[in-house]
Amino acid sequence: MMQVPDWNDYQAFLAIARAGQLARAAAAMGVDATTMGRRLRRLETRIGATLFEHTREGQVLTEAGEAMLAEVEAMERAASRIAEHGGGGANGSLAGLLRVSLSEGFASWIVAPALHAFATAHPRLVIDLVASSGFLSPSKREADLAVTLSRPRAGPVIAGKLSDYALRLYASPEYLADHAPLRRAGDLARGHSLVGYVPDLLYAPELRYLAEIEPGLAATVRSSSINAQHRLIAAGAGIGVLPCFIGDADARLVPVLPERRITRSFWLVMHKDTHSLARVQAFKVWLNALVERERGRLLPA
Repeated sequence: MMQVPDWNDYQAFLAIARAGQLARAAAAMGVDATTMGRRLRRLETRIGATLFEHTREGQVLTEAGEAMLAEVEAMERAASRIAEHGGGGANGSLAGLLRVSLSEGFASWIVAPALHAFATAHPRLVIDLVASSGFLSPSKREADLAVTLSRPRAGPVIAGKLSDYALRLYASPEYLADHAPLRRAGDLARGHSLVGYVPDLLYAPELRYLAEIEPGLAATVRSSSINAQHRLIAAGAGIGVLPCFIGDADARLVPVLPERRITRSFWLVMHKDTHSLARVQAFKVWLNALVERERGRLLPA
């Protein structure tokens, strides 16, 4: 008689399928790669099928693995519904894990300062605020919700515009006093240090700002982190583009060529199969209300 695999083995399989690499999946689950590999081999032995092809790039699902993925994701959705409807506690509060993927700047300057209110209202929720260069994918079930810089073109997701936001050039008064006057965008290419992203580490084309200000401009002091760029600009390292909700909040900065304003958009993305979960809908409602309150910072007059 075939043994029923441990649920941990199914979770390991799911993590590898979504991450595409055993080591990355192990890191996401907080275990070592050896443990992850052992769980996978145990699952494959018990069901009598190979679930992944092992390639130089990582793990690729076999036909049996694709079929298994659909079944395990259905199990995961059922477990989520049980947790919400049967494990919410006597007061009906939400429970379980909520993982949200956000851009670093939006997470740090808009969401994180207000998140305590949502967390206090739902004390049984574990909230993962993933704020990094790049986004986790709701379509691959890496996150429950993601706020991205563009609308997904494909995948089993539901997406809608969350808000537009404005960006412009900033510098410190000390930097401007020590460098040639700026009367037009073309002056930026003459005797000025520009702060910006590392080109080959850009995770979204929407982050290419400088060429939109003036063709041919290139940063000479670069970072993959918008918060690091902000600190560089405030310290006098140069002139750079920042979201207005960052630049306007820092009294050490002043706008440069304020008429050269850039507009981008935030998109809220959720998986079709899980968007109706109570914890996902609760965060969506809270986030929309937060954005409405912060509209003046996102799109200043």
